[in-house]
Amino acid sequence: MPKEKKIAIFDIDGTIFRKNLQFELINELSWMNIFPRKVRDQIVTLYTNWLEHEGTYEQYRQGLVDLYEKYISGCKLQDVQRASRTVAAFHQKRTYIFAEQLIAKLRSDGYHLIAISGSPVEIVREFNRSHLQFDAVFGSVYKYDDKGIYTGESVYEPVKNKGTLLKQYVYEHNLTLEGSYGMGDTESDASFLALVENPIAFNPNDNLKKVAQEKGWKIVVEKKDVIYDMTQCINANMV
Repeated sequence: MPKEKKIAIFDIDGTIFRKNLQFELINELSWMNIFPRKVRDQIVTLYTNWLEHEGTYEQYRQGLVDLYEKYISGCKLQDVQRASRTVAAFHQKRTYIFAEQLIAKLRSDGYHLIAISGSPVEIVREFNRSHLQFDAVFGSVYKYDDKGIYTGESVYEPVKNKGTLLKQYVYEHNLTLEGSYGMGDTESDASFLALVENPIAFNPNDNLKKVAQEKGWKIVVEKKDVIYDMTQCINANMV
């Protein structure tokens, strides 16, 4: 019987990609006049509120989800795919150094690589095709009819329980969590980080940082082009 292959799982937004794929997709759809132009101002407001500490990252992320769900109804699948190709091509190199180095190492070591994102699956797939080239990626799925028109209904949101998805995927593909790696930046990633042998909280928000401290997970921060392993000093309450 062949040996089970090891797996590594990554979040994308804020973990591999320096920004948020859903933000960039909404912005592009607005420029294309698929979404109303006013939506650009709304996503900028959400982002500014987070930057200026008037809202949490989770509020920012959920605000993007709410706007997308509000305006996707009646849009064409082919337009979203076209916008996704544009965004992925333009932003494909805007990634974190630590993530790229870890991915390269794990790939060379023969790991099976997957990513789970809360962003729409169309942009997640394009980012994977143009840059990541992982074995599998998952994103939020929005229903469209047989004419390729979105109904506005959300049919699958992996961000709600990434851990469950990971366990099912490992089982279905005869993989092993032995020696596994995982990396994420918010509390939605904690469910899969708790399952892997080598969890990494990367540039974590406060909620994930607290979980990582309690569980003794590795904490890594990347600032500009410098990477810091903050595990010991954060757990010692030095910062």
